[in-house]
Amino acid sequence: MSRLKQTFAELKARKRVALVPYITAGDPNPQMTVAMMHQLVASGADVLELGVPFSDPMADGPAIQRATERALAHGVSLRQVLDMVAGFRQQDSHTPVVLMGYANPVERMGYETFAGLASVAGVDGVLLVDIPPEEAPHDIMAVHGLDMIFLLSPTTTGQRMQLIAQRASGFVYYVSLKGVTGSNQMDLNEVEARVPVIRNLCRLPVGVGFGIRDAETAQRIARFADAVVIGSRIIEMIEQSPSDQILTRLDEFVGGIRSALDAGKP
Repeated sequence: MSRLKQTFAELKARKRVALVPYITAGDPNPQMTVAMMHQLVASGADVLELGVPFSDPMADGPAIQRATERALAHGVSLRQVLDMVAGFRQQDSHTPVVLMGYANPVERMGYETFAGLASVAGVDGVLLVDIPPEEAPHDIMAVHGLDMIFLLSPTTTGQRMQLIAQRASGFVYYVSLKGVTGSNQMDLNEVEARVPVIRNLCRLPVGVGFGIRDAETAQRIARFADAVVIGSRIIEMIEQSPSDQILTRLDEFVGGIRSALDAGKP
């Protein structure tokens, strides 16, 4: 059983919603990434989403774009991101790690090479934003024990949801708004109505992300989703904090979200 599948099964048995924080690998500097990963887990994260820096992050809003630019300025490559995951695994063999990024760096490395190296490093899942399910290398990823995760959006049709459900594993990621990460345009009532539709077509856990910025919103989503993904707000916090205060502020924010999720789930 994969780490993702086991984690969601354990959480379901405990009637607990997964907290999935996102950080960009190499931001604010490569030396801090592994420490931040461990801090997020200590503060209540159940799954970690680690962004792979890429020069054209089309699905990301300004905050994550800036984080990507900072990481690229440090020369962070896909191989270095895998090294960071391997460093994290030296102390944590339990928490699932999902790489979120774009096709270009993976295609340049080669799907087979990437999948092999990612598996050895301890990666559990891969979400490549700009690869549709028809073209995704899900078979190659599966051979190496990697879950292939796909996005669903407010405009995804039922027919396409069924296709994605056939190709996906680990969980599906529902983009809660028509926009980029960090937008303030979420309609919670629409999201709440949409998630049951996804459940009817897909056997996998449903995570909700894009636009979740505070404990109140996270708590509301925890009532009907299996996972809450928070990225841009965390990136903004990292950006605005002195380096010696980042871990403390991560602990305060993520710990507060964790408490809200636990309080909001019946």
